[in-house]
Amino acid sequence: MRCALLAIGLLLATAPALAKMQAKPVEWSVGEDRFSGYVVYDDAGKAQRPGLVMVPNWMGVTEDSLARASAVAGDDYVVLVADVYGAGVRPKNAGEAGKLAGGLRGEDRATLRARIEGAVAALKAQAGAAPLDAGRIGAFGFCFGGSTVLELARGGTGLAGVVSLHGGLAPGAKSTTATTVKTPVLVLNGAADKGVSDADIAAFEKEMDAAGADWQFVDFAGAVHCFAEPGAGNDPASNCRYDERAARRAYRMMDDFFRERFAAE
Repeated sequence: MRCALLAIGLLLATAPALAKMQAKPVEWSVGEDRFSGYVVYDDAGKAQRPGLVMVPNWMGVTEDSLARASAVAGDDYVVLVADVYGAGVRPKNAGEAGKLAGGLRGEDRATLRARIEGAVAALKAQAGAAPLDAGRIGAFGFCFGGSTVLELARGGTGLAGVVSLHGGLAPGAKSTTATTVKTPVLVLNGAADKGVSDADIAAFEKEMDAAGADWQFVDFAGAVHCFAEPGAGNDPASNCRYDERAARRAYRMMDDFFRERFAAE
């Protein structure tokens, strides 16, 4: 992971367009709960640009998630690295992360939906403080974060689009699904991911069709869970590993998706 962060750091340091990348802490509330994330953007220019809420994997807001946000933001987007656990709640290991994420993505996801909707509102509130066009907002996420942004679509939130990268597809059994999905959806999935079954895919496609969604689903051959995250490593025995080919294609597809969606706004 350290090597991946160094590589991204060198890229950010040497690319002229990213020479003034900012990562500013921001806090917001959802009900009585406080949350703390970062708004990331290149301040080399003052032109307003679209905003993206980024939900990290189950480890939450980390240095690695900030590096991912910086790489995606470039000089094209303002990105909010969203916290859905709570200010000061930062898992120290996968065991703690699993418990936190599991408590939010269970059968009833009302709390998770409220928190990610709160993050969207927090990003919009950055208009004026950051070069943000609050009328053009999307969201994307990795793993648990991918599952989370799908809840924006399921909950009826109207955004330019959401992208799930190797996220879980199944909805919470006790969570309501909107009769109409207003937000276009792009799912980027590892075809060899043991955590996503053929039944999950079929059920997701049926769910999206029933809601009249504008959706796309892409499988990457040979890719497993975490394929878009360099920090995942490349252990061939793990179902969570980085796949450079799949990642390169996935980021290109996500960029094309958001460019097309924001152009339509």
